[in-house]
Amino acid sequence: MIKKKIFFIVLCINGLFASMGDELVKKALDSGLKPIPTGRELEKLTGLDGISKMQIELGKKLYFDPRISSSNLISCNTCHNLGLGGTDNIPAAIGNKWTMNPMLINSPTVYNSVFNSSQFWDGRSAHLKDQAKGPIQSSAEMNANPKIVIEKIISIPEYVIEFKKAYGNNVKIDFDLIADTIATFEKTLVTPSRYDDFLRGNTKALSKDEQEGLNIFIDKGCVACHNDINLGGTMQLLGVVKEYKFANVGGFKGNADGMVKTPTLRNILETMPYFHNGQYWDIKDAIKEMANIQLGDEISDEDSKKIAIFFESLTGKKPDILYPMLPTQTTNTPKPSF
Repeated sequence: MIKKKIFFIVLCINGLFASMGDELVKKALDSGLKPIPTGRELEKLTGLDGISKMQIELGKKLYFDPRISSSNLISCNTCHNLGLGGTDNIPAAIGNKWTMNPMLINSPTVYNSVFNSSQFWDGRSAHLKDQAKGPIQSSAEMNANPKIVIEKIISIPEYVIEFKKAYGNNVKIDFDLIADTIATFEKTLVTPSRYDDFLRGNTKALSKDEQEGLNIFIDKGCVACHNDINLGGTMQLLGVVKEYKFANVGGFKGNADGMVKTPTLRNILETMPYFHNGQYWDIKDAIKEMANIQLGDEISDEDSKKIAIFFESLTGKKPDILYPMLPTQTTNTPKPSF
């Protein structure tokens, strides 16, 4: 009899927890949070619908090929390391001649960047194809002349063959196509997590503590900037209520309107240090600073810890990436310059 009562009580508790979970799912969706879509819907949203595996694999080789840089030392993966959450885990990116970014800008994660409505911290690009051109040409990053990049690619017979297989025998290998092919690979770097399962109705996907953290995250107003599929990726004012504590470190002030791209919170526990100039290493401190300057909320240590626990559910499953064997250059391949 006692065992039956205990069993009944457990069922009631589980039922209550499930009901609360359903309410939280609705609350999250109503607040503008969305799961990563699946199947054909994901392919259409990312622009991968109709894209061949050959194009993706070619893009992966270009992404990992350091010869695209003027020095032959820096690849896209140098700053956006796929083994380090898609970042480099340092406050400011290190580029050409191993110099620090002059404005102390750090490298945003490349994972899930396809869901951003704006690329770069100042939002100057709207899509990955245009974004891919920037670091290649930047003197503070890969420092490469597009003309030389093209010469390098077409001087390597295996690359020419692969471009023809991917795009047809009459393909013109130009800088736009090289950047677009890199972007095609980057579009595959999507990391669904337990959080997405929860938003689709699986209330058991998040623990009780994670659900509590999500509820606080919504109630505090964090979703005003960290929303939609990527929990970020849009342009917002930084320092709405108060000035960011380290606003003068590096001198970056956003775009002409003072807007800064809101970073995605997906895999956030892997992409420290935080903020555009990498001044916070502990996510709980970053949460408190953001609540203070954006919402005017002196958030408690306890609440910041609970939100950080919710962030654990945003660590997603990474795609399996096998480092590619890059094609051999020839005597006609332009030599590196320093």
